[in-house]
Amino acid sequence: MTIKIAILGLGTVGQGVYETLLSHGQYISEKLGTDTELVGVLVNDSSKQRNLPNNIPITTNYHDILSKDVDVIIEATVGDHPAFEYLSQAIEKGIHVITANKAMFARYGKKLKEKATKNQVHIGYEATTASGTPILRTLKQLLQVNQIEKMEAILNGTSNYILTEMTMNHTSFEDALEQAQEKGYAEANPSNDVDGHDAFYKSMILSELVYGQQPNWEYVYREGIREISNDQIQHAAQRGQKIKHIATVEMRNGEVAASIQPMQINDEHPLYSVDGVNNGITVHTDILGTFTLTGPGAGKLPTASAVIEDLVYVFHKEVKLEKQFI
Repeated sequence: MTIKIAILGLGTVGQGVYETLLSHGQYISEKLGTDTELVGVLVNDSSKQRNLPNNIPITTNYHDILSKDVDVIIEATVGDHPAFEYLSQAIEKGIHVITANKAMFARYGKKLKEKATKNQVHIGYEATTASGTPILRTLKQLLQVNQIEKMEAILNGTSNYILTEMTMNHTSFEDALEQAQEKGYAEANPSNDVDGHDAFYKSMILSELVYGQQPNWEYVYREGIREISNDQIQHAAQRGQKIKHIATVEMRNGEVAASIQPMQINDEHPLYSVDGVNNGITVHTDILGTFTLTGPGAGKLPTASAVIEDLVYVFHKEVKLEKQFI
């Protein structure tokens, strides 16, 4: 039996998922023990020229996707709505879902996970937090025994790239941002990255996963990197420090607290050497102690990698096409 896949959205992430399914299709099939087939793609504008074979149906109507015998829907759109409604409807139909939509999942992830449990399907969301760095799956394994006391993380590859260029090459913020846009790390409107919104959403997803709750969003301090000057960068360097954009999530006096802000750290901090477009997370636990994960944090292929890993996880030998909840 063939695993039938539909993709919602064919922007940077959706295109990366399609290309990975194409380039690694045989390997994915070998891992799954069955073939995969892309049976539909949802887009906003069907008249736009796209590099897709003619046999792959493209539609602007979500009901066309749901009417197919789909086993899993990969959601790679932007914004809360109608993404939340799309995934809700898919779950209610017994379809597994995988999402890379961090803003939507930060707001509605708990509801979607509860709905997935009720309908005995799997929801994959590794791609919402750190692109190609397997933070969520690692934390899920740790939570079997360990208590996580605090997390410190660089969660936005674009901001980290800009700060690295300013530090290493004395590049201005404006020039470093332009470079990030040229390399495909930053959007034409970079506010989501450089003003800290992206890192904020990812922090809330981590908080929900680890502590089962999020802090009140109004009380989370959020500061981006727009106001950081080259003088500040160089003054920090003279003290042997770097300025990094760090999200902190921790349990404080029985309540979850979080902040997203530029911080000056020295070379004893585990995130000091996380440079370029990479992400990193330092996790403080009661048994294992402290450890750090690092990996690519921006770009279509690292994010697509996380999506495909979720796909394989959903349909691995223990699950196959029985749609059992994991």
